[in-house]
Amino acid sequence: MRFALCNEVVRELEFPAQCEFAQKLGYAGLELAPFTFGENPHLLSAEERQELRRAALGAGIAITGLHWLLLAPKGLSITTPDPAVRARTVEVMRRLVGLCADLGGKILVHGSPQQRVVGPKDSRRDAWKWACECFAAAAAEAQSAGVLYCVEPLSTRDTNFINSVAEASECLKDIGNPALQTMIDCYAAGSSEELPIPDLIDRWMPHGVIAHFHVNDPNRRGPGQGDLAFAPILAALRRHKYSGVVGVEPFDYVPNGPGAAARAIGYLQGVLEQ
Repeated sequence: MRFALCNEVVRELEFPAQCEFAQKLGYAGLELAPFTFGENPHLLSAEERQELRRAALGAGIAITGLHWLLLAPKGLSITTPDPAVRARTVEVMRRLVGLCADLGGKILVHGSPQQRVVGPKDSRRDAWKWACECFAAAAAEAQSAGVLYCVEPLSTRDTNFINSVAEASECLKDIGNPALQTMIDCYAAGSSEELPIPDLIDRWMPHGVIAHFHVNDPNRRGPGQGDLAFAPILAALRRHKYSGVVGVEPFDYVPNGPGAAARAIGYLQGVLEQ
């Protein structure tokens, strides 16, 4: 497995500096949050995409993929009753698939909690149908581009739609495109799943639907900065021969972004060495 840093953690740095900083800490890659590149990241020009890719290549670090996809532009939703908003959202999702491929990434992680909330007066059945239509369109684009699109189960603290791997897997089953997968986020799983995370890995990894992993603590800080034990989690990933990317994604940066990034990779490497 390879560790990647979610780049919003150090977004106060210019992108070339993000690449150099993460590489020097020992990260193998950067997982990019599109909103860190402006209000319309899906419309980055070919030249801008080449510059980002060159910066990563020059620093000796990979761009592993994208996450937190729909924070920018504003006003997107996969569950809204408004068909015009859903159509605009699908267009952004498709273009982000192209962005990921152009940057050399292999995976897109669809979290974006506020952009999938089901309103109190809205039909959950309709929301499920609409969301699956959006995911199906993104999956078709991903299949053509040779990348994977992951539905991320999120904590009930953050959204009320798709809060477990079981729910995400039902979406995958309904769509039936191998380019559409799911993943495990430790903050979300530690908050909302019934099973402990190592057992969750044992339950779902054999089904071949877990294509990505995020490490963070249920207290929203980085791994090693809370009560969640990561040794059994990494051991479970090794037991199932997981060879993908493990993205480091804290939300509360203690003492700050660079400090949280440095502490996380040191802690994780220490766990693996033990």
